[in-house]
Amino acid sequence: MPWALKRFQQARCLHFLTFSCHQRAPLLVTPHARRIFEYTLETVRTWYGFYVTGYVVMPEHVHLLISEPERSSLAVALQMLKQNTSRELREFAKDSRFWEQRYYDFNVWSENKRVEKLRYIHRNPVVRGLVRQPEDWECSSFRHYASGVNGVVEIESQWMAQRRELLGEASQVIRRA
Repeated sequence: MPWALKRFQQARCLHFLTFSCHQRAPLLVTPHARRIFEYTLETVRTWYGFYVTGYVVMPEHVHLLISEPERSSLAVALQMLKQNTSRELREFAKDSRFWEQRYYDFNVWSENKRVEKLRYIHRNPVVRGLVRQPEDWECSSFRHYASGVNGVVEIESQWMAQRRELLGEASQVIRRA
């Protein structure tokens, strides 16, 4: 990854993020390890106040489509996510490092790009040959989009907006002008 990478944060847009396990080792290969990542993601999402629009946990990397955090910066929230996950899963890392240090960040400015990135995220396990259909991969936001079912991670979607309306809460779906 280039060190001169320019990040555009506090831009009030979604971020498509990718980060990998140290040396692309399959440290998230077990359902147990992926589930711990999901629980940690949900905890960090709540702490820092960001929305998860989509995600997939692959055996050696993660893709997230998230908003910027209300509290602190995106970099700090990701650092906490990676630190807490590696602390919980240190038994899987033969090396002392669990994650690569950097992450890839792509700003999502349009609805077309949001849909493109969500499709990429949800199709990733199929393209890699891990499952036949996106709904077969448990550690992904695909099932939420397909059926509205709640998983470990709260997904910001039209399903969630409808649920909030029924409960009389203000809708918090991120809208761009």
